[in-house]
Amino acid sequence: MISKKNQLNGHVFLSKLITQYAMIHQKTVGPVAGEYIKQIGIRTGEWIEDFYSSKDEKWTVEEYAEVIIDLKNSIGGHFEIASVHPDHVVVKATECPFGDVVRDAPHLCKMTSSVFGGIAARKFGYGKVSLRQRIALGHSGCEVAIYFTKYSEENGDVYEDLPITPSYGNPFSWEEETIHMLNQELRKSDEMIEALLAELEVLRK
Repeated sequence: MISKKNQLNGHVFLSKLITQYAMIHQKTVGPVAGEYIKQIGIRTGEWIEDFYSSKDEKWTVEEYAEVIIDLKNSIGGHFEIASVHPDHVVVKATECPFGDVVRDAPHLCKMTSSVFGGIAARKFGYGKVSLRQRIALGHSGCEVAIYFTKYSEENGDVYEDLPITPSYGNPFSWEEETIHMLNQELRKSDEMIEALLAELEVLRK
């Protein structure tokens, strides 16, 4: 039997599948692809919170740091707490949950930003996430700072005034207007792909 050069498993396959889909999605719909990732991350973060506590339970900054590290490591990342301060937390990673294939779709880092920032906004009222270093951009590791107050001058993605799903609800229940927007963008993607295929057919002839 021919031996495999690298380990192939479900996680590796799924990571490659997701990053390739994300790359194609970004090429077809443009910058708005990052907004989709952001919205999914916000809702996913709220869903993940239920694994750790009830929606109305208060967290300390230390507990928040432990949760975001645990959730990332639980899905295949290698994250650790770099520092904890009253107004912000810094975490570092040597391995992304998507593996090295995240370089195919760097905008997937919006998932990390929106999960971390969304949880911070719901637990502390405000979250700003600065992706200081990113494996997706070729850095040797990731460094992420999450701020809980508006006083930080560091640039980052801001999360505040996020709706909280009732305890009997489902954070993945998408509103009609969001679905409509998604359909509109996907229709644009289909039209672009059709136009590209038509051009390729002309070139072939």
